[in-house]
Amino acid sequence: MSDSTLTRRQFAGSLAALTAGVIGRPDRAAAAAVPAAVPAAATAPAAPAAPVAAAPVARPGAVVALDSNENPYGPSPLAIEAMIRAQAGAARYPDPLETPLVEDLARQHHVTPEQIVLGCGSGEILKMADAAFLGPGKTLVAAEPTFEAVLMFAGLEKAEAIKVPLDRDHRHDLAAMAKAVDARTGLVYVCNPNNPTGTIVSGRALEAFIKGLPAGVVVLVDEAYHHFVEDPAYLSMAERIADHPDVVVVRTFSKIHGLAGMRLGYAIGSKERIAALRPEAVWSNGNAAVLEAARASLGDPANLARLKRLMNDTRAWLVSELKSDGRTVIPSEANFVMIDLGADVGPVIEALRARGVRPGRRFPAMPQWLRVSIGTRPETAAFLEGLRAVAPKRA
Repeated sequence: MSDSTLTRRQFAGSLAALTAGVIGRPDRAAAAAVPAAVPAAATAPAAPAAPVAAAPVARPGAVVALDSNENPYGPSPLAIEAMIRAQAGAARYPDPLETPLVEDLARQHHVTPEQIVLGCGSGEILKMADAAFLGPGKTLVAAEPTFEAVLMFAGLEKAEAIKVPLDRDHRHDLAAMAKAVDARTGLVYVCNPNNPTGTIVSGRALEAFIKGLPAGVVVLVDEAYHHFVEDPAYLSMAERIADHPDVVVVRTFSKIHGLAGMRLGYAIGSKERIAALRPEAVWSNGNAAVLEAARASLGDPANLARLKRLMNDTRAWLVSELKSDGRTVIPSEANFVMIDLGADVGPVIEALRARGVRPGRRFPAMPQWLRVSIGTRPETAAFLEGLRAVAPKRA
């Protein structure tokens, strides 16, 4: 795969840097002085019962990394075994391994293999969609704030990004987004659950929105955090592909599957829409190890359920603790939460980093809200201890 491909969690400092092929991550770049994250294998899964006392944070060579919405427990043991076995084929191109994975995904989603395309992380899928459906004179309609990569890629296509503020509940304002759609619109982006807020739009509202759009406008529904949702009002659009030929659903193996470092995502859609995406993909965009690991992880649903329980239980515990401190938290259906600190979060982020805790970056559209990923229980407790120390809640 190309080293210049911008993946889902790699952000350029500017569109100029993107054009030059320079890849960066402002959240990680700002934390360059912070040591590397603790390997997942070094962090044992914590029981989801009573709060665990915060582990020492300032361990030499360690940092509590809660900035990228990763799975702190790592992939399924079956996936790890599959990656080890894949080493035997390291001298061969991985292309033959794509077909069995695509067939597995097609069976899971009740579609044909022609309705699936793989990407080097879901970030490549977003880039492919912008390349396929945008261009000079076209517009992309998206929420503000939301996951920025699709907006940045739109700039590379010389398209205009139209940002629609979230509603008062920090959800997508679908009515306002519909009004922003016109004859120039090539793509509408809905991140559901939304990053960075963790909020969802209901299945009923999303379907009504899709049905009300002009024919031919592609709706890109990013479901990176789908597996964490518990709200019964939510509905994955992967279940409605047959009813909505202009919908493309994006999924990733970076979150619940714990394979963020291996890079694999995919899209589901009508044959016509997937055929439009396919020429924009980089050749051999999935390495042999991750293609085998993904199949193994799909075949271990019990592990996925365990991980969901661990992280959602820790999320519930953290929210309870934050509320007991008198803080406001946006209700989240993802593996992160946003906390209202009542002032610009920049100084708090730096103070936490100095303690060896790395929270999410500052979001310009919500400068008083701090996003923190859900780690293991000890990691999350370390964040809470640090937050209470550097930004105690004022009465």
